[in-house]
Amino acid sequence: MGEALAALRRDCGLSQAEAGARIGMTGQGWGLYEAGKRSSLFRPDVQRRLTGALNATPEALMLQAPGGAQVSTDRPRTSLPDNAPPYGLSARGRAFDGAPSDVRRMRLETDELAPWASAGTVLEYALGRWPRRGQGCIIQLQDGLRKVRLYDRADEAEMVVLGAGALDRSERIARSDVQSVSAVISRLDDD
Repeated sequence: MGEALAALRRDCGLSQAEAGARIGMTGQGWGLYEAGKRSSLFRPDVQRRLTGALNATPEALMLQAPGGAQVSTDRPRTSLPDNAPPYGLSARGRAFDGAPSDVRRMRLETDELAPWASAGTVLEYALGRWPRRGQGCIIQLQDGLRKVRLYDRADEAEMVVLGAGALDRSERIARSDVQSVSAVISRLDDD
């Protein structure tokens, strides 16, 4: 990949220092990418940043890599040709297994969790995902009551949460009273 980056830079007629200066990097830093001494060259965000300094695209970088077709950098490519190699950025994507499968929404009716979330804020939560400390959570109690709180900690006997009327007030809930706990994964504020 480093050799492909160097080839793109040379095609543009730039030195390492000139290419690096375009994105606020030293020539030495740029040279480390070309020498293959920075593994982050394989990250798509880094590839976009580096190829952007050369008026090229990450696809052009992949096509310059060994086994790829040569591409002119004065005309950025927007799609890969049919004979593009099946690796790198041209590879078929994989599904992300960690995405929550059962996401629900609810709208807050009170300001008891302000400033974390105020009335009218829509909360998205993943059913059954346990929250981290300081993360919002939806607690479904055995009696059917549903509470929105900030998770603090838990042990075998009880959960400790914040937001019982104010964020600085804690509340202890017996684990035997809890039917389920779900982590809030996003807050959608009304504008």
